[in-house]
Amino acid sequence: MADKVACIAAHYKNEAELGEVLAEAFQSGLVKREDLSITTKAILTLILWNSDHGHVVEACKDSLKKLQLDYLDLYLVHFPIATRHTRVGTTASALDENKELDIDTTISLETTWHAMEDLVSMGLVRSIGIRPAVNQFESHPYFQRDSLIKFCRKHGVCATAHTPLGGSVANTELFGSNSCVDEPILKGLAKKHKKSVAQIVLRWNIRRNTVVIPKTSKLERLKENFQVFDFKLAKEDMDLIKTIDRKYRTNQPGKYWGIDVYA
Repeated sequence: MADKVACIAAHYKNEAELGEVLAEAFQSGLVKREDLSITTKAILTLILWNSDHGHVVEACKDSLKKLQLDYLDLYLVHFPIATRHTRVGTTASALDENKELDIDTTISLETTWHAMEDLVSMGLVRSIGIRPAVNQFESHPYFQRDSLIKFCRKHGVCATAHTPLGGSVANTELFGSNSCVDEPILKGLAKKHKKSVAQIVLRWNIRRNTVVIPKTSKLERLKENFQVFDFKLAKEDMDLIKTIDRKYRTNQPGKYWGIDVYA
């Protein structure tokens, strides 16, 4: 978790705006480009983020243009699924006549990965994920992913937890899933440490040596998310949280895609 990391995606509709902010910050001397870590997610189309598997270089250049940057520090594949291409920079889902995800079977994951490697060779990207740099996946107390985290650590891959709070209200509204922020055990730990449940969960993930990227649009919660380094979770706290693992994924885009992409 760092205060100079930006995670960007066409789906988030924040590339052009952030590009203007960065340009102003660079020009004013507020910050230098080399002091920032700029991350954007490849394979972007609305909820799918995957219709550009056959257009990786074009998608990257489109993001760079909007961000007013010469290179990215990290470029990620959001979902390892290639769907029918619409247009670079668009975020419309690609569904077939049966209202199911229109998968493009002519594009292999190997093809996508080689295109990602080309970005590094071209100097447009410093690092690419999943391997050898970063693996970003859902992880929270209801979906702990211990074996995956151990695998990443063993092979020198940075484990990054997206949806570290279980999606909270957003995933409940989108997918009908339940967030761990209402879990009684976590509320008890929050009371014990005089912290919020969110702070307990973030500290738990950091204790497991994972990078966390919580999402919020509220300034007070953004500040709160950083206030997790003035306390520690004891072994008994960690062991208690371990007991509430449900193997429960809250991010379920298949609800809109017509297929279970995790099956």
